[in-house]
Amino acid sequence: MKVNLYLFLALTGFSLTGLIFLGYTSTSVGYKDKRFCLKISYKQPSVVGPDGKVIATTPWLSPIVWEGTFDPFLIDTIYKQQNITIATTVFALGKYTQFLKDFLESAEQNYFIGFRVHYYVFTDQPEQVPEVKLGEERQLTVLKVPSSNRWQEITLRRMEKLEKLIESRLVSEADYIFSLDVDTKFYGRWGSESLGRLVGVIHPGYYQTPREQFPYERRPESQAFIPHAEGDYYYGGAVIGGLVKDVHEAAKTCREQLDIDAAKSIEAAWQEESHLNKYFLYNKPSKVLSPEYLWQDFKPHTNEVKIIRFSQVIKNYAAVRPNP
Repeated sequence: MKVNLYLFLALTGFSLTGLIFLGYTSTSVGYKDKRFCLKISYKQPSVVGPDGKVIATTPWLSPIVWEGTFDPFLIDTIYKQQNITIATTVFALGKYTQFLKDFLESAEQNYFIGFRVHYYVFTDQPEQVPEVKLGEERQLTVLKVPSSNRWQEITLRRMEKLEKLIESRLVSEADYIFSLDVDTKFYGRWGSESLGRLVGVIHPGYYQTPREQFPYERRPESQAFIPHAEGDYYYGGAVIGGLVKDVHEAAKTCREQLDIDAAKSIEAAWQEESHLNKYFLYNKPSKVLSPEYLWQDFKPHTNEVKIIRFSQVIKNYAAVRPNP
């Protein structure tokens, strides 16, 4: 009798676990073909618990990286043995070239120190790329691209540029890649604790916001559409990273969805960030970076954010963007 009961509990537990696992994995197919999307309802994950302590794991068991959740020496030692190269792309078009110097100089003080890093700078003004002293095994490549008279168009085309760069070069030149916004600055360590198969960062403006208030794309006719009752976190488009092949799949899928929207004269609420959030909803990141890895200089410090590692600088958008 007890044996049968234990067997029943084991089988039902396995079935339930399988259903939940299927719910998370099958949705990765669902983003490309919604006929195969298994929708499941679940409570919005929290980033900070009721006791005020940060939560270090997602519901799908991916780490959320906060200060104090990793040993910097140990994790660096593990990854250094793998002899990896980290590609890092930034887009500096028009007046955004003015942010390159601070970005690069602060990166050389804080970003993957002791690792092989290759910066790829997309710009329409190669002559404006500053000369910055790079450390050992660090290099920079300038890639000339056309500009646009709309900042939205510049943002929309980033996924396409990233996809093509990976296909043409990075498959043989790098192991991991991060694509970062250039109007930013490093203030603290950003190291191998951030590496993973597919990495996203929680937006600093929405990490304690109900998902119904996230600035997701809410129009059903857009490929970036997310209903009000769905969503995990609101991810910042200023950071996307991971293994080269996984970031390529993310960039390629987002670019395809952007093209579908463009053919219908639809521009998602926050351009590629909206499509990235849709992608991450159905393709869960294997590692999530806390807002320590994407802050905003105008925001005051909070109890849960003990250290600011990377932050968007204060700027006058009207002065640096080609259009309102």
